[in-house]
Amino acid sequence: MANSVEPIREFEKIKEISEYLKVSSRHGQRNQLMFLMGINFGLRISRLLELKIRDVRGKDVVFLRENKRGKERKCIINSELKRYVDAYIKDKEDYEYLFSSQKGYKAISRVQAYDILREAGQVFGLDKIGAHTLRKTYGWIIYTRSGKDPVAVKEALNVGSVEVALRYIGVIKDQSSNIIRDLKITT
Repeated sequence: MANSVEPIREFEKIKEISEYLKVSSRHGQRNQLMFLMGINFGLRISRLLELKIRDVRGKDVVFLRENKRGKERKCIINSELKRYVDAYIKDKEDYEYLFSSQKGYKAISRVQAYDILREAGQVFGLDKIGAHTLRKTYGWIIYTRSGKDPVAVKEALNVGSVEVALRYIGVIKDQSSNIIRDLKITT
């Protein structure tokens, strides 16, 4: 079975990873923005990497059609995220990819995104981190901020059922682990 990734469930760790990405390489501002947009938009990484400067310049909301289910998504660029976006794109052309590679006018690859996030995860002791962690973290944030409403997670992630949504963000696995940990059978 393939290794699965987990959401980042500590807000302080999210902040630390964001700051680390900003200073960890010469592409720090790009990497930090990819991380922040990933956890604020909840898109699959392949869709996130398709964004161009024109998709976000001067906007507070981005409407995107998801590749997998074909449903339109409303992605809000909140005021804090907008500061990061505006600072990053100020000297860029509208036709450029938002997360461009150094090899010309194309986006970084999913593998590059994975490597960037995995390295940051290792620095912070997170071994189950990868590109899909951004989407799962978004789901986890929705879950915690909605008062643990599974329907909110289902709708935000555009998945088929509440059970899938809770499994997706690791809640069902946590519940199973808690039951087993608390199980006391003596003879």
